[in-house]
Amino acid sequence: MMIKDVRLYNICLWMMGFLLGVPGVFPLVAQPRYRLADMKMETLNRGVVAVRASADSVAVSWRYLSSDPPKAAFHVYRDGRRVSRKPVRRTTLFYDYNPSDAAACYEVRPVSRRKSGATGLPGRWVLPAKAPVGYVQIPLSVPAPVTMPDGTVCAYTANDASVADLDGDGELEVVLKWDPTNSKDNSHSGFTGNVLLDAYKWDGTQLWRIDLGRNIRAGAHYTQFMVYDLDGDSRAEVVMKTADGTVDGKGRVIGDPQADYRKGAPKGAAAEDDGRKRQGRVGYVAEGPEFLTVFDGLTGAALQTVDYTPPRGDIRAWGDGYANRSERYLAAVAYLDGVHPSVVMCRGYYTRSVLAAYDWDGRELALRWVFDTEKPGNEAYAGQGNHNLRVADVDGDGCDEITYGSCCIDHDGRGLYHTGMGHGDALHLTAFSPDSDRLQVWDCHENKRDGTDFRDAATGKVLYKLPSGKDVGRCMAADIDPTNRGLEMWSTASGGIRNIKGEIVNASPKELPVNMAVWWDGDLLREMLDRECISKYNWNTGVCEPVLFLEGCRFNNGTKSNPCLQGDVLGDWREEVLVRTEDSRYLRLYVSTLPTGYRFHTFLQDPVYRLSLVTQNVSYNQPTQPGFYLGAELEGSGKTFRGYRFGRKRKR
Repeated sequence: MMIKDVRLYNICLWMMGFLLGVPGVFPLVAQPRYRLADMKMETLNRGVVAVRASADSVAVSWRYLSSDPPKAAFHVYRDGRRVSRKPVRRTTLFYDYNPSDAAACYEVRPVSRRKSGATGLPGRWVLPAKAPVGYVQIPLSVPAPVTMPDGTVCAYTANDASVADLDGDGELEVVLKWDPTNSKDNSHSGFTGNVLLDAYKWDGTQLWRIDLGRNIRAGAHYTQFMVYDLDGDSRAEVVMKTADGTVDGKGRVIGDPQADYRKGAPKGAAAEDDGRKRQGRVGYVAEGPEFLTVFDGLTGAALQTVDYTPPRGDIRAWGDGYANRSERYLAAVAYLDGVHPSVVMCRGYYTRSVLAAYDWDGRELALRWVFDTEKPGNEAYAGQGNHNLRVADVDGDGCDEITYGSCCIDHDGRGLYHTGMGHGDALHLTAFSPDSDRLQVWDCHENKRDGTDFRDAATGKVLYKLPSGKDVGRCMAADIDPTNRGLEMWSTASGGIRNIKGEIVNASPKELPVNMAVWWDGDLLREMLDRECISKYNWNTGVCEPVLFLEGCRFNNGTKSNPCLQGDVLGDWREEVLVRTEDSRYLRLYVSTLPTGYRFHTFLQDPVYRLSLVTQNVSYNQPTQPGFYLGAELEGSGKTFRGYRFGRKRKR
């Protein structure tokens, strides 16, 4: 079956359920109305991964693809010998009794392509000798320490990561950003080391290194790297902001290799901005050319470089006079025409905000549109941006919109709505209710007025709001309580856990993080992810209890406490956690080896989820969220959800 036919299968299944009301057929997506048959999405292989579950057993899991029919069954092979006595049908997880610590090659094959109709590129995984229990260990090439112009020395730690198929084999690779230990915002004086990006295969094979050079400052706000197949050639590109002195993966320099725009404070009145003395500040970059570069995902070679849109211009137009707010960047990938992915590069959110959408055809970048809050008619959108953004077809037209904090930009580059609630640090966009096909947004604000709001993603209509006189810096949404219908929501000022009606579910939960989430233990509820720990909310006691400590590892970004990446990247539908070791010599991909009775199509084939994974590294990292509802209410519903048929509750 060709890939176009695969997507046609998906859309036909959806239409059958939606238009004909076929019992038991549940839409594959919620509010979004993507034309899946037409969308240029990545081609995935079987995504096999093998991890030791114990000293004498190996957990093997793999992807269930949307092109696989419901009755698809699989066999598991070790070193060419079949180890699954019976076909694996109900799950995509198999335990192999293998006490040997020698290397082993695992492969998963459909029982019979002719009989099962299972498709997709083959998948295999080499379990290394003396493999650790519970995770895949990926060796890294740690950059050497660097001496700054002021004599200080910085080292490097592994930071944010992204995944995509860089070489066209159907398997995802890792693109990793290295963060110097002296990274900082422009609000702080001091030089920073160069930002580096590496590409690795899961066995640690390094494909390339890109050095962004001295004229790109290191910090959470500056390098938002988009990794995605933009031109449909089955190999992903890497797109990010560059400058004079950037060195690509082939060792070629972009622009002037001698240029150094690192400066002290601006002279004159601007140096006294906000009543703070800025004279003597060093290290920040407030002038010089700015570029946008597309890199080849396989080689790291720069394919094209253009001027960055928008230029910084007068830095005071962005909200201050010391190049802090002018150097705040966001980025995304979106299907703005419903078919082809575009890359969207952004600047500013405290005052002026600009979004620029580009298309890449394999040869050149073409500017699709620019949204600028300084354009007449867009003024009300100024100051509405968050430290992150989300992408989804919120209005059901088959094309993606950009939820940019407290506002939303339509697929054609025009404003869709704004709430006027201003800037915030976190937002969550997904389907919150099993009873509605609409997407909603849970958003927090720092204006010490609006607190947190729950709104319709298409119109901005506020469903409820929890005002607060505090800066509400964190909020979270996940189904963690099966006794309450829909997702639960909470924030640092929500007065406990709330339901979709705004009612208090638990006024004082214990040890409940307001950070990230992960589908881990095999049921339909989501677990919490924070400070090197996976934990689960106990709805009976109101306590969040540890499930797994990621010992020997460190999360990133200070108080934000993020892993390098979390998401469904390999194996079955559950999510993996990619995290660095304490010394950054390795990445560890933690893979759930817990049993599960569910088999769902990989979340990577849901556009909303896939694009939330792409944008996870943007500024203040946010967890993945899908375009569908996944929660405890599906159990006993009799519905078919992402290829899995739930049974019906028995009547007593």
